[in-house]
Amino acid sequence: MNGAHALLATLQANEVTVCFSNPGTSEMHFVAALDDAPGMRGILCLFEGVATGAADGYARVGGTPAATLLHLGPGLANGWANLHNARRARVPMVNVVGDHATYHGAFDAPLQSNIGQLANALEGWCRRTTSPNDVAHDVADAVAGAFGPPGRVATLILPADVSWGEVSAVPSTWPTSTRPALHAVDEIAFNSAVKALRSKRCTLLVGGGALDKEQLDLAQRLATATSSRFLLETFPTKIDRGLGVASPERLIYLSEFAIDQLRESDAIILVGAREPVGFFAYPNVASRLAPEECEIIDLAPPGSDTLGALRAMVEALHAPHVALESGDRATAPSGELTTKSFAAAVGATMREGVIVVDESNTSGVHLFEATRHAPEHQWLTLTGGAIGYGLPVALGAAVASKRRVLALESDGSMMYTLQALWTMAREGLDVTVVGLSNRSYAVLNWELIRVGAVREGSASSRMLELDDPTLDLAGLARAQGVPSTRVDSAEELVSALERSYDTPGPMFIEAILPKGLR
Repeated sequence: MNGAHALLATLQANEVTVCFSNPGTSEMHFVAALDDAPGMRGILCLFEGVATGAADGYARVGGTPAATLLHLGPGLANGWANLHNARRARVPMVNVVGDHATYHGAFDAPLQSNIGQLANALEGWCRRTTSPNDVAHDVADAVAGAFGPPGRVATLILPADVSWGEVSAVPSTWPTSTRPALHAVDEIAFNSAVKALRSKRCTLLVGGGALDKEQLDLAQRLATATSSRFLLETFPTKIDRGLGVASPERLIYLSEFAIDQLRESDAIILVGAREPVGFFAYPNVASRLAPEECEIIDLAPPGSDTLGALRAMVEALHAPHVALESGDRATAPSGELTTKSFAAAVGATMREGVIVVDESNTSGVHLFEATRHAPEHQWLTLTGGAIGYGLPVALGAAVASKRRVLALESDGSMMYTLQALWTMAREGLDVTVVGLSNRSYAVLNWELIRVGAVREGSASSRMLELDDPTLDLAGLARAQGVPSTRVDSAEELVSALERSYDTPGPMFIEAILPKGLR
C-alpha cells in the first residue's frame, strides 16, 4: 500500500467520497489508486477552476466537503479564483495539491513554486505531508480543518514520492475526524441585541448559515415583533426561497442604494452575516454602508450557532408566529425577450426543489422579485465576486443533490469556465444552463460611469464589447457535448425551460437579450 492508497482510504473513512480532478504527472499514483477505491467518485474536469468551483457547489448543497486534485502550484493558481469564492462562502473543501518529489525540489524544475504560500493566502488550513506514514493522520486533520467552523479551504500538499512511497505501518482502522461544534453565541452580544430590539430602530441582517426555511421564519418573527427591517446579505451562499418561505429584502449591490436602505438604522444586528461594506470604493461614497452612529451588534458571526441564537431571541422577545406575505407566482411572459421577461420566464416555470445557481449579473436584476412566489427552491450566488463561478458550482451542486440545477449564466462570465459543460455532459447531470447573451460586459459599462471614468472613445468602448466577433454560446455548448438551443422571444424561453426540466441530462439555452443593460 502506498501513500495515495492511504489518502483515498482516509478520505472515504471521513465520508469524503467525491474528488473533482485535474491531475498531472505528480498525481498519477493518486489516479491509479482510484481503481482500488470504488467508494470514491473521481470526476474529471478540464480546468482547475472548474474543479475548485465544483467542490464549492458540492459543499454548499451537501454540507460536507468534496476533494479536489490539482497539479502543482500552477494548478492551484488556476483554481484560485473559485477557491476565493469558496472561502467567502465559508464552505468546507479539501484540496489535494501534488508537488514534485521531495528530493526533486532542490533542482528548481520549471514547475517548481511555493505552493504553501499560494494556499496560505486562502486563510484556511494547510499542511505539507512529508512521509507516507503521515498521510492518513494528515488527511483526517485536513477534513477537520475544512469544517472549521466556519467552513474553510483545507490544502494538503502531497509530494510525488510521498504518494508513491510505501506505508510501512498500515493502521487497523483509518483515522477519522469529529465535526467540530458550532461556536456558542456570546452572552454580551445577545443581551445587546435584545436591548437594541426593544429600544432602537433596528435592521436584522441575515446571511451565511442562517438562511434555511426555519431560520428565516424565526428571523421574520423577530423583525415583525420589533418593527425592525429584515434584510438579506447581497450575495448569500445558499438560501431557501419561494412559496411558504420568509423572504427578506435583499441588500442592494450598489453602495448608494444600500446606504439609503440602512439610513434610518440605529442598530444593525448581524446573524450569520458580516457588517455590510461596499463591494468597491467610489468617489464621494462611503465604504461602510451603515450610518456612522449606527451600533453594529455581531450576534452570531459565521461559524456560530445561528439557529440557537434566533430561537433564544424569539423566546426572549416573545415574538409570535406571523403569516407569510401571500402573492401570485409570475405568469408566463410573451413578446420580446428582455431582462424583465427573462426573470418572469424563470419564475413562471420554476419547479419545486430546483437549485438555482445565479451568475446572471446585470441581466438578473429582476430575478429575486420574479421568483419570490415560485414553488420552493434554493438559490446560490457569487459570494466572492470572482466571476466564472456559475457553471462549476452548478456542476458540483448537481453531483451533491441529484436534483435539477438551473444555472443562469451571463455571456462574459461563461467564457471563464465553459469547460464545466463538458463534465456535465460526461457525467449526465441534470443541469439546465441559460446563457444570457447581451454581447457586452454590461456591468463594466455601469461601473465606468459610477467611478467617474466616463469616456466616449472607440478604444475604451471596445474594451467592454463582446460582439466583434459575436460569441456563439449555443455552439460552444454543443461542442462540449451539451444539447443546445437558441431563443430570442419570451415564449421560446418558457418552452425551452419546460422542455429542459422534463428531459434528463444537461441542456443549454442561449437567450438573446437586447445589447447592454436593458
